[in-house]
Amino acid sequence: MTGTSPYPVLTVLTFWPLAAAFLVAFLPKDSQVRIATLVASLIECALAYPLLAFRNAPGFQFLEEAAWAPDWGLTYMMGVDGISILMIWLSLFTLPVCVLCSWTYIGKRVKEFHVCLLLMTTACVGVFAALDLVLFYVLWEALLIPMYLMIAIWGGDEKRYASIKFFLYTLAGSTVLLVAIVALRIQGGTFSIPELMKADFPFRFQYWVFLAFFLAFAIKVPMFPFHTWLPAAHVQAPSAGSVILAAVLLKMGTYGFLRFSLPMTPAASEHFAPLMIAISICSILYGGLVALGQTDIKKLIAYSSVAHMGFVTLGIFLFSKEGVQGAIFQMLNHGIITGALFCLVGAVYERSHSRDINRNLGLGKFLPYFMFFWGLFGFASFGFPGTNGFVGELLVLTAAFKFQTAVGILCIPGALLAAAYIFKVTLKMAWGEPTSVSGPSWYDLNKKEWVYLVGPAALVIYLGLAPTGLLNVITPAIEDNLASFDARKGLVAATVPAASPAPAAGVTPAALPEGLDSARAPAPGAPPGRSAAFGVAEAAPGAGAPLLSLSAVKGADHNG
Repeated sequence: MTGTSPYPVLTVLTFWPLAAAFLVAFLPKDSQVRIATLVASLIECALAYPLLAFRNAPGFQFLEEAAWAPDWGLTYMMGVDGISILMIWLSLFTLPVCVLCSWTYIGKRVKEFHVCLLLMTTACVGVFAALDLVLFYVLWEALLIPMYLMIAIWGGDEKRYASIKFFLYTLAGSTVLLVAIVALRIQGGTFSIPELMKADFPFRFQYWVFLAFFLAFAIKVPMFPFHTWLPAAHVQAPSAGSVILAAVLLKMGTYGFLRFSLPMTPAASEHFAPLMIAISICSILYGGLVALGQTDIKKLIAYSSVAHMGFVTLGIFLFSKEGVQGAIFQMLNHGIITGALFCLVGAVYERSHSRDINRNLGLGKFLPYFMFFWGLFGFASFGFPGTNGFVGELLVLTAAFKFQTAVGILCIPGALLAAAYIFKVTLKMAWGEPTSVSGPSWYDLNKKEWVYLVGPAALVIYLGLAPTGLLNVITPAIEDNLASFDARKGLVAATVPAASPAPAAGVTPAALPEGLDSARAPAPGAPPGRSAAFGVAEAAPGAGAPLLSLSAVKGADHNG
């Protein structure tokens, strides 16, 4: 096992916030609650120090495994690879930011609010570290309750509507996810995620499991047209709730596509790829157009998230190295940038008591430092060169043009719309004539706000100018997963009723690479590395061809 720790670091990181929540629950004063939660969040970050020993190699590291319920086939298993470790770091550093941006924003039920923050951190870290489907699902579901309470109790005027809508949408997705998990257990004989990632299932089975995954993860992302819960939740949630939603919760959907859909249902993933690409482009264009028409700053950022996450799902379902690199890079970027923007919206709301653009004009005169950070994060949001947003978007666009020129061209208006709505709100807030309150009532950033804005700002610049280190972390996992995907996407069980196409001319079984002698060669004229007609060529009934596992294709080339 590569990547070791003197203690079970993933278990500690997952359940330390839960333990801290019990401790905070017994503190009598609000000031003590705030300080204790902040200290607990900093301890959580310090406890993650062993993760710095993560090696840039494929496979899971820091593995932890213990018998949970052997009679039911349940094993407590945790581990991280180059994809999940970034999401864990993002979750860890989001907690202290949420505590600081809520320091004066939350004035009622302070203890309960901070307990919800800590419980959400436990669920977020656990979801990205879990390697058992049941453990993953328990933590996935556990996140709903504190997030629902955060919107319903500390939200705005329409908090009841927003919280119920959030809960019903996400619960509906979770229900079909549970069905898929049960089906995988019956068909695959295990709840182990690493083992299921290597399994070869019949295409018909993959077809329905992929649809279940799609509904669960598309709601969480959210993809068009399952996005309608997001603007309401963002607008009504307190600042910390919006930060967690943007920085962490939305990433669970795209993480699910990477961790479950592609490796467990490769043939179905390629079958549905044209649909996924189309929906992703719709999300990019729709989110940008609707954001352009918003007058509420928070709602504008919420709709921009729909567009930005569309780039992520697009990169994933292009099935190329650049596309998936850009998708994961954009997942991290979106968490940093949009989380910081929601912090700034909360800061300006504390001053003007309004989120309307026309009630927050002329801030450049009275809040120059505030506008500096707003401009930095805003420019990063639409991918200005030199910021982290540029790197992720460039990788996805490069992959899109390589895949098909038309796909790349359709994404260009989305990038232009992002610049349009960011410039629209930034120009008004910076140079408009103040109308909400008199000038002397404005005050610039305080020390607390400086603390939680400097870190994200530094990451925006560093990752924009020096992205190689991050790419080195994620690339081995991407290459390993794509190698497995490319070798298995056209292989289906022999029970699927379809005719087998004839081998390509001039290709004999002896000429195929070792381990692929039972696979079908591509049809004549098909692009290298892809099945004919971008669909799934199925084996003939009763052919009994052996199926491939990850170990059989390790090191195989992939289309990237």
